[in-house]
Amino acid sequence: MDSTVSPTKASGRAPLPAPAGRRGPSRASRVALVTVVLVVAVVVVAVLSASVGQFDATPRQVVSSFGRGLFHSLDGQRSQVDTVLWNIRFPRVALGLVAGAALAVAGAVMQGVFANPLAEPSIIGVNSGASVGATLVIVTGAAVDTPWLLPAAAFASALLVTLVVWALAQGGGKAAVLTLVLTGIAVNAITASATSFLIFLGDTSAREEVIFWQLGSLADASWSGVVWMSAVFAAGFAGCMAIRRRLDALALGDASATASGVNVERLRIVAILLACLLTGAAVAFGGVIAFVGLIVPHAIRLLVGPSHRHLVPLSALGGAVLLEAADIAARTVIPFADMPIGIFTALAGGPVFLLLLRRTLRGHGVGAR
Repeated sequence: MDSTVSPTKASGRAPLPAPAGRRGPSRASRVALVTVVLVVAVVVVAVLSASVGQFDATPRQVVSSFGRGLFHSLDGQRSQVDTVLWNIRFPRVALGLVAGAALAVAGAVMQGVFANPLAEPSIIGVNSGASVGATLVIVTGAAVDTPWLLPAAAFASALLVTLVVWALAQGGGKAAVLTLVLTGIAVNAITASATSFLIFLGDTSAREEVIFWQLGSLADASWSGVVWMSAVFAAGFAGCMAIRRRLDALALGDASATASGVNVERLRIVAILLACLLTGAAVAFGGVIAFVGLIVPHAIRLLVGPSHRHLVPLSALGGAVLLEAADIAARTVIPFADMPIGIFTALAGGPVFLLLLRRTLRGHGVGAR
């Protein structure tokens, strides 16, 4: 059962019968159509993202350079376009696609675990935990000589805070959903205070770097980061696909899921760890990027239904498109400026969140007239 509330349920009116002879497309055809549209969109935004910037390149140059580098060696014959694309643009595009996919898949899993379309990994402390580790490294200057230390610290602190939330939420060997959410809120407040204290200790340049990192950016993308991010995403995505059927059972409620043979507590642990793995890696390499894990899975669910068999892979494609589109906006809205991506994902996600909140409240009869 999908956790979202349909407009007919929210309004209390019975659905109108479909006109005779006018049936909508089958679910299989909708899935196929959405898949094709998203795959094409991924290709389009990837080419466009590699084309725009302070050094403009035509889409034809982008495709040609990619083909030469993929099927031939560029050693000794790199043009200026090839150098810019392969050293700067292509790593950034690749990181944006993989990070967006990871955030959206993590959001889909979290919404399945909590049976709520408003859920995302930040409610269990992933983002705030990563901020503590990253801020500590930035303020102390430890990442100056060791660049990989910042993503490593962000990922480790995100995982640590998630485990702390889970441990504190335990009661009788189990962690109820409401207890997890409330514990996450409390721990998020503590980690936010710790981050603010560390920012206060830093100098002006460190404060600016922390603030920019907390709004998300792909400016520091590198091929090494793409390799690590891709490896983590592949492992996390495979794990999420492995539990997709059990997540569908969990949507029916704990009692029904248990009756169908699902170990609910173990499933929640595995799902939350997978979401933490995906989100922690994306935040480590791209900073804190909000709302991707919230709006993409919900939009995909409205298009193809609640089955995680389709929801997980299509959310990956949708997240890649959204984050890459946000990165294009971040580099083009103001000429010769590289704005934080989080500004644009929040601009898109804020209204969607308010809409989801309103529909949820109406579904529970809050504010009904």
